[in-house]
Amino acid sequence: MGLTAVAVSGGVDSLVAAWRLKKEGPVAGVHFKTGYHPVPDEAIRRIGERLDIPIHIFDIRTSFKEEVVDYFVNTYMSGRTPNPCLVCNPAIKFGRVFDAARTLGADRMATGHYAQIRSGPDGGPRLFRGKDPKKDQSYFLAFLSRTQLTAAAFPLGGMTKSEVKALAAREGLRPASASESQDVCFIRGARYGDFLVRQGNAAPAPGPIEDVRGRRLGEHKGLHLFTVGQRRGIDCPAEAPYYVVRIDPRRNRLIVGFKEDLLSSECRVSGVNWIRPRPVDALSDPIDAAVRIRYRHKAAPARIYPAEDKTAVIRFQTPQSAVTPGQGAVFYVGEEVVGAGWIEAGWIEE
Repeated sequence: MGLTAVAVSGGVDSLVAAWRLKKEGPVAGVHFKTGYHPVPDEAIRRIGERLDIPIHIFDIRTSFKEEVVDYFVNTYMSGRTPNPCLVCNPAIKFGRVFDAARTLGADRMATGHYAQIRSGPDGGPRLFRGKDPKKDQSYFLAFLSRTQLTAAAFPLGGMTKSEVKALAAREGLRPASASESQDVCFIRGARYGDFLVRQGNAAPAPGPIEDVRGRRLGEHKGLHLFTVGQRRGIDCPAEAPYYVVRIDPRRNRLIVGFKEDLLSSECRVSGVNWIRPRPVDALSDPIDAAVRIRYRHKAAPARIYPAEDKTAVIRFQTPQSAVTPGQGAVFYVGEEVVGAGWIEAGWIEE
């Protein structure tokens, strides 16, 4: 087996992943500096000493800012809700960082994600949920290409979080950081709206709050403070709570409604990434799958209708709440991730 590069963040998951991989063959730890990570270089190097593996530190601050942070800010400012992990994994961890690791001679890239890779009938990679249903992170890996998955390794996929912690305690593997990784690692101790303002892309721009029938209810303090499905911060009294149903950046409108107004029977997705290869003669055939429309969402039965230009229409068996433009829709058949796409607006602007 050739050299495996393992992303070392300082947390217990990456530490145990590196420990397990070392039992299989040569390992090199790689740590990437984003400009937002609180763990000092010295602490990361001490992890390498404990594991007796080399640690290489790469400075990717420029790439991370351009490809992840700017994406996050620009998506919010367009009235959509970003998911930076879905972008970071293919572009940064299995993109820029793996490219740097290849210069060290690595032919595999490993992380501490709770997901599993298995070989399909064609010998290609298939992506599956992790063993631990509470920690399964296959959702965040759904935009990795088949080429990236071929060279990926997830040593924790067949373990539960409690098993990982127990192994770390038994082997004396002390992480450099006791905190768990966050979905948005570059925002710490601040609200999203405050972060956007600090980036210089969001100036508070008050505008109308309207209900789904176009009646003006009040005024918002800036669309960057809201996302679809949000209840907090609307501050418009009614017989039942209002929720954000739609964000209209063109007219600076916040559209709100009651809980039932959040339900959608279908949505469009773009930029579809198919992990399970599809027969050439069945490229447009519908697919029955369970679809997760955000990480904490329970996958809902649906039928997917692929179209041209990497787009598709998803029709749910039961209407789903807060189908949010900008989020990833991930398609599961059983425990397998077969593909994913970016949720588009389900309406036509007036």
